[in-house]
Formats: sequence, structure tokens, C-alpha cells
Amino acid sequence: MTGADDRGVPGRPAAAPVPAPRAAEPPRRTRIVLAEVSGSGSRADRTRSELTQQTRVGEALVRGLVRAQLALALRLSLLVLIGLGGLPWLFAIAPSVGRVTVLGVNLPWLLLGVAAFPFLIAVGWAYVRLAERNEQDFTDLVQRPER
Repeated sequence: MTGADDRGVPGRPAAAPVPAPRAAEPPRRTRIVLAEVSGSGSRADRTRSELTQQTRVGEALVRGLVRAQLALALRLSLLVLIGLGGLPWLFAIAPSVGRVTVLGVNLPWLLLGVAAFPFLIAVGWAYVRLAERNEQDFTDLVQRPER
């Protein structure tokens, strides 16, 4: 047998007819109405999507948070600058204050060498608390339900 049709050969079953290829069914269409999609989410969902999609509204919200954090950092930096940077000015302007001794130690040494560290720790603690409050206010604004 050399490539001839096998249908008439005794001892072999007849080949099944090959089915005709079926036309592919078109995908089912789904109707989406934009009014239904936009009205189904809450204000918090829309605001979160504004943030994640980085739209103008989302950028404005994040920019406001960054500005609030920057303003806080600048205010507390100014407090440290005045608090610690003002001490040498105080001692230069009023030398009598620089000659005061407390428990046998000069006041400038106590203020700059000992009292500066608790002051810096307190400013750092205040910064963390106030920065967390800014972030919580931002989160509350984003998650606030629509009125």
C-alpha cells in the first residue's frame, strides 16, 4: 500500500468522516453603563482610585500631605535652631549668664552638653507624633464617607 485510499481495503475499518470545522462563536457581549459604575463606589473608593491612578486630584492630595509634613519639619527645625543655636548668642550677649555655675559646673556646659540631648529627644518625639497625626488626618480625609 503506497499512499492509496484505505477505505476499500478488506480487514481495515472504514475511516470516520472528518467533521467540517465549526465556526467560532462570537464572545458574549456585556453591557457596561458608566453611570452605574461611577455611582456604585463610595467617595472613599473614588479617592483611593485617584491616589493609585495618580490623577490630578490624587497628586493634589499627596502634595498637600507632603507640604504639611515639610511645614512641620521646618517649624521644628526652627525651634531646634533657636533653642540650641541661640545659646551661644545668649552667652555672647550676656557674659554674666555664661559664668553661672550649677553644682560646680558652668551653665553653658550643662545646657549644651547635657540638656541638649533631652531637648533633641523631645523635639524628635514631638515630630513623630505630629507627623503621624498629619498622616492620620490624610487617611481620614481619604476614607471619609460622602455626606
